[in-house]
Amino acid sequence: QVQLVESGGGLVQAGGSLRLSCTASGRTFTMGWFRQAPGKEREFVARVSWTGSSTAYADSAKGRFTISRDNAKNMVYLQMNSLKPEDTAVYYCAAKGVITGPYDYWGQGTQVTVSS
Repeated sequence: QVQLVESGGGLVQAGGSLRLSCTASGRTFTMGWFRQAPGKEREFVARVSWTGSSTAYADSAKGRFTISRDNAKNMVYLQMNSLKPEDTAVYYCAAKGVITGPYDYWGQGTQVTVSS
């Protein structure tokens, strides 16, 4: 069982930046970030392959967010720039325990609030 712990959330003004971090307690393969705003379903934000060589982003994140990972530290990051009020949500880190299949592990979430 792998545990994921997110950090780095907070309150920021529109146009500002935040960097989210996620620490995994063990080895993982694909890792991703998801978010859930009040009254909405959880949605995909970004993912990175276990080598870090392949990334993918939701349209809402393209050009503003960057996902990266450091396997030596078992960490994944989400650099968020040019934040908008609509980015306000709880952000969750997720990881796959095998190369293919669904995300097996989820963090507890970190709140990101963007004020206008």
